[in-house]
Amino acid sequence: MHKYLILSMKKRKDGKQDHANFVYEIFQLMEMEHKACQKMSKQVQQQGGLEVNPGLPKAAVICQLQAMKGSAGLWAFGCTSDDIIYITLPLYHSSGSLLGIGGCIELGATCVLKKKFSASQFWNDCRKYNVTVFQYIGELCRYLCKQPKREGEMDHRVRLAVGNGIRSDVWREFLDRFGNIKMCELYGATEGNICFMNHTGKIGSVGRANFLHKLFFTFDLIKYDFQKDEPIRNEHGWCSLVKKGEPGLLISPVNAKNPFFGYAGNKKHTEKKLLCDVFKKGDVYFNTGDLMVQDQENFLYFWDRIGDTFRWKGENIATTEVADIIGMLDFIQDTNVYGVAVPDYEGKAGMASITLKPNTSLDLEKVYEQVVTFLPAYACPQFLRIQEKMETTGTFKLQKFRLVEEGFSPLKISDPLYFMDKLKKSYVPLTKEIYDQIILGKIKL
Repeated sequence: MHKYLILSMKKRKDGKQDHANFVYEIFQLMEMEHKACQKMSKQVQQQGGLEVNPGLPKAAVICQLQAMKGSAGLWAFGCTSDDIIYITLPLYHSSGSLLGIGGCIELGATCVLKKKFSASQFWNDCRKYNVTVFQYIGELCRYLCKQPKREGEMDHRVRLAVGNGIRSDVWREFLDRFGNIKMCELYGATEGNICFMNHTGKIGSVGRANFLHKLFFTFDLIKYDFQKDEPIRNEHGWCSLVKKGEPGLLISPVNAKNPFFGYAGNKKHTEKKLLCDVFKKGDVYFNTGDLMVQDQENFLYFWDRIGDTFRWKGENIATTEVADIIGMLDFIQDTNVYGVAVPDYEGKAGMASITLKPNTSLDLEKVYEQVVTFLPAYACPQFLRIQEKMETTGTFKLQKFRLVEEGFSPLKISDPLYFMDKLKKSYVPLTKEIYDQIILGKIKL
């Protein structure tokens, strides 16, 4: 059993917390984790492990080091003990518990803890409790933007929003509608050993690579084979870095400064999250499962999850980009894009599951016009599925696994299905007859 120190924030003479000492203690603790990290690395090197299992949620091992890192997040974005922080996220998620509650304890700040997120009550709560900072994740900000407009929406004291997963279009709309709030976008994973923080407010970015990453949080973006669903290796068996502007798999070395402790009681899944012999014999990297793009100014952007990205007509398709385009239509509430297997075709055909805004109707010709205008031909969804309600996780992330398994068969799916008809320049109902012709190869995609 590995033991951990319980660290407490020391106070200065003026009664305030000593953050410099807090950071120093974190890095002292990193060195103490070194032996455990080395032992795990040797075990993984013997076993090997390449694939990532997106599957169901797994119980991550949270050591004192990770708890301390998480609790420093709000402070790192400029929160103070004078802030009133509004948390609507579930506490079984690390964002709510470590970054949120842990951050409030570390700061000595006031926490307004909501039992369940409510888009309609959100701004009323902010005014009622004089909230200055709130946490977001996934689609929370988009849900706020989807609410009917009301008078006095900028009448609040919120100055910061800290979280991850906000889309660029939602980011812009949110600022235009709700006022001068600094969006503190970050990137990280509960069990991961790498994080990014956007301190500049650059829309769409999760942060910028800087000297701190070279010293403490080193990372690489490597080439990935979407067809084989694995990193690309050269003739010598080594992985290769992508160029700036190209999407690559984000990996981070497992070492004393950035250990990886895996999942509780699940050695198999722990090993699957690690890549061995990446650039040289014996090295071990944490596989985030996320595709990132780094631009010429070293800003980083989330591109997609490797399980979500699919390949069609020899091209890689990011589900997030397709969903953003469809979501621009005024009658679309939610869009969930994924790839489905079609017999005798390489890769997967695009399919979009859609929910409609209340009191609106589906305009299939407009959907067709939207995708062909703003997307390359290979990225246009071949199929549409209309749902009454989207399945989401506790942190508002859209579920894809069941949708992918059900495919596009009208025999399995009771929801309305549509097929992209290029001759009619519209989406048309996907009948059993059309489905059979696609399966038999009589209708070409």
